Amino acid sequence: MGAQRGKDLLLKLDASGGTSFQTVAGLRTKRIAFNAETVEITDADSAGRWRELLGGAGVQRASISGTGIFKDAASDAAIRQLFFEGRIGAFEVTVPDFGRIAGPFQVTALEYAGEFNGEVTFEATLESAGALSFAVL
Repeated sequence: MGAQRGKDLLLKLDASGGTSFQTVAGLRTKRIAFNAETVEITDADSAGRWRELLGGAGVQRASISGTGIFKDAASDAAIRQLFFEGRIGAFEVTVPDFGRIAGPFQVTALEYAGEFNGEVTFEATLESAGALSFAVL
């Protein structure tokens, strides 16, 4: 993957629960991270006392975070409503030259900040809440 424009990494939300994803407005920075837990199966007979892992046994998860400004009331309201109701939302992340990841996420953190001579900013963190799909672009 060569150099890409950061603005092309998109976070989208389908607030209605269907298949109509809309870009979450105003995100200036976005990040997606994938993690997998390991299941260690090392025992006294492990070769050279090297750690052994059980493939395919750990829990996988994805985390999305973003910082920016809300440019419209609809984006702000949708994210805020998901957070305060503790509901799971359908999100989609597009990573240029990589693919599109979609699935259920829960908004686990929502922060607002503002300088006296600047705009109000927000930061949101989302954690995967089920199986994710991946499609190559």
